[in-house]
Parts: sequence; structure tokens; C-alpha cells
Amino acid sequence: MKPVASPPEGSAVSDRRAFLKTAGVAAAVPFILPSGILSADVKLNDRINMGFIGMGKQNRGLLNNFMRDDSVRAVAVAEVDRSRRDDSKNRVDKKYGNQDCKAYIDCRELIARDDIDAVCIATPDHWHAYQTVAALNSGKDVYCEKPLTHNVHESIAVIKASKRNNKIVQTGSMQRSSRVFRVACELVRNGVIGKVTRTAVNIGPPGIPCDLPEEEMEPGLDWDMWVGPGPLRPYNSVLSPRGVHNHFPNWRHYKEYGGGMVCDWGAHHIDIIHWGLGKDSSGPVAVIPPSENDGMKGAQLVYDGGISTVHGQGLGAQFVGTDGVVEVNRGVFTLSRKGKMLVGNPRNVNPRPRLNEELDKAEEQYLKGAKVKLYQSSNHVQDFLSCMRSRQQPITNAETGARTSIACHLMNQAYYNRQAILWNPVRMKFAKGAGKASWLTRNYRGPWAVV
Repeated sequence: MKPVASPPEGSAVSDRRAFLKTAGVAAAVPFILPSGILSADVKLNDRINMGFIGMGKQNRGLLNNFMRDDSVRAVAVAEVDRSRRDDSKNRVDKKYGNQDCKAYIDCRELIARDDIDAVCIATPDHWHAYQTVAALNSGKDVYCEKPLTHNVHESIAVIKASKRNNKIVQTGSMQRSSRVFRVACELVRNGVIGKVTRTAVNIGPPGIPCDLPEEEMEPGLDWDMWVGPGPLRPYNSVLSPRGVHNHFPNWRHYKEYGGGMVCDWGAHHIDIIHWGLGKDSSGPVAVIPPSENDGMKGAQLVYDGGISTVHGQGLGAQFVGTDGVVEVNRGVFTLSRKGKMLVGNPRNVNPRPRLNEELDKAEEQYLKGAKVKLYQSSNHVQDFLSCMRSRQQPITNAETGARTSIACHLMNQAYYNRQAILWNPVRMKFAKGAGKASWLTRNYRGPWAVV
């Protein structure tokens, strides 16, 4: 690090009730605001050198956000597509007026550099854990896009690597850095809707097997490196569109490389359910498959006390309590009692109330003197950088991101196997002989095993 002058900032329907009763046991999780101070190795006035891995649409935006901070210096990029690799290097060099940014095909070369303090990872999901664990083991802090992992085994590995190396991990579940989600969760955590009885997330379907046909590939893509830990299959542009494109590729729909929308959007909205229920250090105790054998929604995560999260209902994230309902999505939230909206800005109202004014009302009328105040972050990138200096855990730290990912992966397994699952969130293992070990991991290819 180099100093700078002054930085800125198979379950039948008839079995469901009995299963719910069996599942409603797990340790309660105390409410703890951000946990622990780690040993400081980034001083307040130090420059933070960063490397960026996977230079598609998401990381181009993150690269720009990080480079806006004068205390950050982007020094390297890694990308398997030549066009995106060259484009990102040129962006960095243009920003600093030099040719100093190093560009790599193999992420291991970037991770091995000892002059890099942190990496920002925005590769397809099947790469996240390998790159995160490797970076942590090399002494680097990590900002990694959501979902943090591709399977349960990887989630556990990331938690262990973060603790073992005493490093900062920020998961890109950035809704927690949005006021609307924080206020919604504070309303729930402070009992404004009474005792929570059930929740829901309105997200898309689970992952599906990849059956894309082979396409001819233009030169300039290292396809073997794109596939990495996943199963090698012929190239198809749906998985890795060539060149500098401005959309989010659909590899995320396929279970070999992503987890469908259950993981893609679940890593946002199930994360908010965890925040609102206080489950950041815990998770579901059971998962119930949908009642229809071929259903693509209706699976349920079940938390201690019998609180369920139903897949495919509500608005974004929904909390139903004995005294009311809170629903929240990006730019939208409502607090209702007995079917009457007390405060909020639903999309079907004209003129539509202003969101911030409604949040002000909610805080003034229902959260004044509240006992539970959640971690406040207004900028996910800045929260990560701040925590690199303070060594305080960020808002979506390794355990938070990993446990949200575990919940997503378990929900997917209920769809993939059409069996009910009992889960021990303390040991992060199947309970009472439920499930198969193979559901929690994958067959890793070549040198890419996550251990």
C-alpha cells in the first residue's frame, strides 16, 4: 500500500403440517450489531490497491464506483474474454493517465500479487468461492458479488477462510445498504406488525440443467478458464456473450454455473428476510418442496418457531405478523394493518407518495425510541472500504452472505430432489439423516476444488 495525502471516505401435502411441527426447533439467535474488530492492516491514510476479477457489466459498474474514491487505486484486472479484458484495462489506464494496469487471463496471477490489498469478484457464481477463498488465503480482503457461493459446501468454506485469515468480506447483497429495506426490517424487528407468523419472497424459478447446443466460438475467449470448476461443455454464447455487452448473461439460469432466480434474486430478498427475522448467524431448520411435483414455485424455508418463507408470493420480501404486514421491494414499501395501509408508496396509487417522505413517517410514527436499530449503510462500496480500515465487519459480511446463500441452495435442493429437508443451522449439516451429502457440493474439475 502506498500513502496518499488525504483520502475521502418428496413430501406429500398431507405430511406438511406434521413436518412443520417437527421442523420448528432450533436455537434462537441473539441480536448483535456488527460483530468484532479484526486486526488492522489497512491504516486510515493508506491507499488501497485493488484487483478486479470478471469484467462483465456488473464489475464495470463496480470498477467505476471504486475508482471514484481517491483512496483506491485499481491496479489489475482479470478476464477470460479478450475484448472485455482490454476494455477494462483501458478504462483504468484512462482514469489514471498511464499504462500501469496489468491485465490477466488467469485470476490466480492477479490473486498471487502481494501489492494488492483487496479484490472485487464479479464472475459467474460457480467461480465465486474458489476466487474468494484463494484471495483470503493470500491475505486479501474481498468484495464478492452475490450469491456468495454456488453450493452449501462452498458457503462453509468461505466462512472458515474469512475467520482463519482474519479478513474482511463484503457480499454484494447491496439491498442492505438501501434505507427502504433497513426501515422495513426495523419495523419488523421492533414488533410493529406483532409476532411474525410467515414471510414470502417473490423471486423467479430455481436453476435448470444446461442443455444449450454448441456454437462456433470466435477467437479471444479462454473457454476452459470460463468453465473453471464447472463441468466442461461446448461453448454457447448464452453462457458467455462475446465482447463488451451491456446485459446480464443468462448463465445464471443453469444449475451448473448459477442457481436460477432462487439464487440470483434470492440472494437479495431472502437476505432481507434473514435481516428482518434476525437470522444472520442462523438459517432455516427445514425446507419443504412445492405441493405440485413439477411446480417451480411454492417451496418453503422453515425457521425456528414454524415461521415459513414461501417462494413466489408477495412483493419482493413480505413479512406477515399477528398485527400487520410489511412488504418491501426496490423503491417500494408498505406497512398495513387489517388490510389498511398505514404508510407506504404502493405502485398502484396515483399520485404516488414519495418514498423518502413515507420512510420519514414510518420512522417518526413507529420507530421513535425503537430498541432495535440495524446497521446503517448508505453505500455498499464505501461500507466495504470503511471496514477495511476499521477492521469492523461490514453489513453483508462473510457469514451473512454465506448463510443467505445456504438458504437459497437448500431451497433449490427442494426443487431439484422434490424431498423435504431437515437442516441443522448451527452445525450447517442435514439433521436426522435427511438429505444426501452430494446435494451440498459438486464434482470440481481440474485444479479448481474449493477446500
